Amino acid sequence: MKHILMIVLVALMMGGCGAGKSSVQTAKGTVTTIGVEEFAKVITKKNVRLIDVRTPKEYAEGHIKGAENIDVKAADFSEKIKNVKGNVAVYCARGVRSLNAANTLAAQGCTVYNLDGGLTAWKQAGKPVVK
Repeated sequence: MKHILMIVLVALMMGGCGAGKSSVQTAKGTVTTIGVEEFAKVITKKNVRLIDVRTPKEYAEGHIKGAENIDVKAADFSEKIKNVKGNVAVYCARGVRSLNAANTLAAQGCTVYNLDGGLTAWKQAGKPVVK
């Protein structure tokens, strides 16, 4: 029994809870998926643009303070982000839609930070949201 418990604890420590970090370099930019604590630090930097890529309805229900809403599923998403440059932090509900948006932004030369686990992980970590 102790052996099984030790294996489970080691697996949790190695795998974490979505706190891992992964980077993908594109021809023009970079996408780095980061955990909540690192994301919280990144978005405090003045040169980082924070974008919530969920629907306007989801955004209205609660978002990270300072985030602008650009819906990745909207027909005009590409048009709305075509002038976005530099460092960008993106998130959605769970991290899937934001990864798609991150790849699009990186393809146009941005350095993008994607929140692993999205707003769900943010809330689970006890981080604040505003309405």
